[in-house]
Amino acid sequence: MTYHLGLTGSIGTGKSSTAQIFADLGCAVWDADAAVHRIYGVGGSAVGPIGAAFPNVVVDGAVSRPALRAHLSEHPNDFNVLNGIVHPLVAADRDAFRDTCPSDIAVYDIPLLFENGTEGALDAVCVTSIDADTQRQRVLARGTMSEEQFEQIKSRQMPDAEKRARADYVIITDTPENARLQVEAIVAKIRGESHA
Repeated sequence: MTYHLGLTGSIGTGKSSTAQIFADLGCAVWDADAAVHRIYGVGGSAVGPIGAAFPNVVVDGAVSRPALRAHLSEHPNDFNVLNGIVHPLVAADRDAFRDTCPSDIAVYDIPLLFENGTEGALDAVCVTSIDADTQRQRVLARGTMSEEQFEQIKSRQMPDAEKRARADYVIITDTPENARLQVEAIVAKIRGESHA
């Protein structure tokens, strides 16, 4: 029987690196961001409905993220329309993974897991966490967004302390080695319980 484990964490807390550690340990990982890329791509399930709602954002048979961002910055109320299209399609992608998961542990890498109320469908939830200064330094060091954009994303995410309080496991990502030790302990505990 497969154990269903959620993985979440605020931007810059090491969630993607942590997901990779779970994968290295033989867990199957479903990535919500990758699912969005799939449904936005050529032939993806979101292209038709998004093109019908916002005809200017589909380019060469795929949803253009820059065009979509530009549209949403001019029409912020359309976020609700977009979410109404995208969330059910992402959920369907997740369900397809769940139904065919080849591993004893399935990890669901979902940035807004608590915000979207997804935790109820999972056996447990891990949260990646780091102090606020390190979080800011990591994000700004990527060179992909301004401090203002970082604060805007953070404002849409549940505060780190609240996520930690709601989690079954907290993974402190201060060093890659420490994060790996914590993930190894979680995986060993789950495998020990499920085989007991």
